[in-house]
Amino acid sequence: MAGLTGAVPLRVGALVVGGLAGLGMIVVGCTSVTEGSPTVNATDAPIYQASVSASIEESKASSSSRESERQQAMTTQAIHTSCEALSSSSVDSITAVNDYVRAFNEGSPDAAAKAGPAIDSLNHSADLVAGSISDPLPPDLRDSLNGWVDAARGVANAIAGNYGPDEFNAAVTKLNDVKTTALDRCDAAYR
Repeated sequence: MAGLTGAVPLRVGALVVGGLAGLGMIVVGCTSVTEGSPTVNATDAPIYQASVSASIEESKASSSSRESERQQAMTTQAIHTSCEALSSSSVDSITAVNDYVRAFNEGSPDAAAKAGPAIDSLNHSADLVAGSISDPLPPDLRDSLNGWVDAARGVANAIAGNYGPDEFNAAVTKLNDVKTTALDRCDAAYR
């Protein structure tokens, strides 16, 4: 065992000498100085600046174009969603109201039974259209769709409240007018 003890200090000494030699190489490698003076190449600087400016402008234009396309796609999707909700649900509502009016005008005993489906259909359409209205819609279309929602609820209330003929007919006329306006604006928005 005495032989092993003498080998340990020799190894430690070799490691220390090796470490110092590595450190010396690092110090020598880091102390070299590069000669020269930092100056701008006056010929190439304007070309470089123009290139950077053009690149920035192109990036801005490209980004703006992509954002514009994204906004347009969101608007188109919002228009399609709301206009589809109106066109599909208004047909059912108008049909249900016409069935009720026909039965009422004929004095049919099932007129009261037709009131419930008309009210439900009008409220369903109003809920569906109201739920489809979103910020990307053009303001005039949004206003027309909100007009449909209000008018559909108005006719539903007129049926449920058993309004007189003048009030009922006024509510139905308003419903027809706002439906026409909203569908016309939908058609225009699709173009």
